[in-house]
Amino acid sequence: MRLSTDQIQAIRQAATAAFGQGTSVWLFGSRVDDSKKGGDIDLLVSPTSHTESDAEIQPQGFMQKIKMLTLLERLLGERKVDIVVEQPQDKRPIVAMAYKTGIKLQ
Repeated sequence: MRLSTDQIQAIRQAATAAFGQGTSVWLFGSRVDDSKKGGDIDLLVSPTSHTESDAEIQPQGFMQKIKMLTLLERLLGERKVDIVVEQPQDKRPIVAMAYKTGIKLQ
């Protein structure tokens, strides 16, 4: 995994601040492969609870995603970061791929 301990801590901090305590974050994509260089930071964010309907959660999830991206820019500097926010019963292929090939940031 091509992230430093400080970068992992910053990502976890930003996810918790934006989505709440207990949020899980998975790193996937090229940063998982130690043999590669460069690349953006691809993250899957899985909030702990989804109590609203899908129609209500998407706008809120978008605002939380923007908050996390803003915090990451402050903590990590200008870097290309892609965030996928998992939704309840999410069947998107990118979510399945992130779980299959990614690494959970602890």
